[in-house]
Amino acid sequence: MIDYDFEKSPSFWVGMTAHMFETALNAELAGTGITLRQVQVLASLALHGPLVQAQLAEMMRIEPSTLVRLIDRMERDDWVVRQPDPDDRRKKLIHPTKKVETIWADIIERGGRMEARALRGVSAKDLKQLNATLAKIRENIAGES
Repeated sequence: MIDYDFEKSPSFWVGMTAHMFETALNAELAGTGITLRQVQVLASLALHGPLVQAQLAEMMRIEPSTLVRLIDRMERDDWVVRQPDPDDRRKKLIHPTKKVETIWADIIERGGRMEARALRGVSAKDLKQLNATLAKIRENIAGES
């Protein structure tokens, strides 16, 4: 028998919470015709502008081959388009399409509802402390990389 008390592990708490949040957000997005992973692609493009697939895969922490399949489906469904990079014609930049504009506000609203549900009963002070604690954990991990 494998013996380990996962309930005492902060990494288990964070992982379990992230998994539950993603599951609930996918349920919230049901009926929009878009998945959480696709929203993550669009959010990355909204934050950073058009990106090449390698940059996007790194940001999303997924394998490039997984991203290619995701982008292929998004392109087929008219969420994104690949266009030549004006600085390097061998590369393709991923751009959101006009179709995204018609649903983006709905996605943001659904995400906001999910976040409000998740944070119900959590004080601003606790939220600030959580942010500081998670930032410190990320800093510690990055310092060891």
